[in-house]
Amino acid sequence: MLKARHITLKYGDHQALRDVSLSLSEGQWLMVIGPNGAGKSSLIAALSHSRPFLGQVSLKGQDIRSLSPRQRARLVGVLRQQQTVQYAYTVEEVARLGRYAHGAGWLKGRDREGRAMVDRALELTGMAALKERSLLTLSGGERQRAFLAQVLAQDPAILLLDEPADALDLKYQKTLFELTETWAKQPGRAVISVVHDLSIARRFGSHALLLQDGRCLAQGEKEAVLSPRHLNAAYGMDVGAWQRELALPWVREGHGQNG
Repeated sequence: MLKARHITLKYGDHQALRDVSLSLSEGQWLMVIGPNGAGKSSLIAALSHSRPFLGQVSLKGQDIRSLSPRQRARLVGVLRQQQTVQYAYTVEEVARLGRYAHGAGWLKGRDREGRAMVDRALELTGMAALKERSLLTLSGGERQRAFLAQVLAQDPAILLLDEPADALDLKYQKTLFELTETWAKQPGRAVISVVHDLSIARRFGSHALLLQDGRCLAQGEKEAVLSPRHLNAAYGMDVGAWQRELALPWVREGHGQNG
């Protein structure tokens, strides 16, 4: 569904990505992990064609540079960590923007499924009750859920999620990843997510790509990539020991309640 070959991306003199290649097949959920500054968000920028890059990205066999914005929007939906909010759109209007690629023109034309998909997206994200609210009046987490509704209403073949849960409380973090898991199991779909939380990567991903200093340190099935050898090399610490230390109080508490 997606192939990237020899992706290199620079910000001025800084080389954020260095010759990174990957492929994504139907049904896969690729978790992109790595320390700060590894190039994770830069990879999403290249794969979504939102920043100039060297190399090649193809979507279902088509070069991404040859596709119109409308064609790209039918294939790829992007949810970023931070969204720029400059206009007083309502939550419902933001969700409806996700349907522009499916109409005959900008926010018009025939899109028979659009109304139902927008309503469903608002319900799934818990934003139906806030659909008349202006984005400018919402909290950061509520705004992120509004943009999640937009992406779900867009109904693309591939989801690109760039640290999408950072502004969300625990309930909606859980909702987001479970919704994505259900969405990815439908035919003709695949997901790439940037995540910091390695527990999320292990729980939900099918595959993983580990970046370090803009280079691919490891990629493949998640069990192989999330190995102590790879993780310790990328993060410069005993990652497994730290994860176990974090989990230990919850394990002890659980044992106490069971007893």
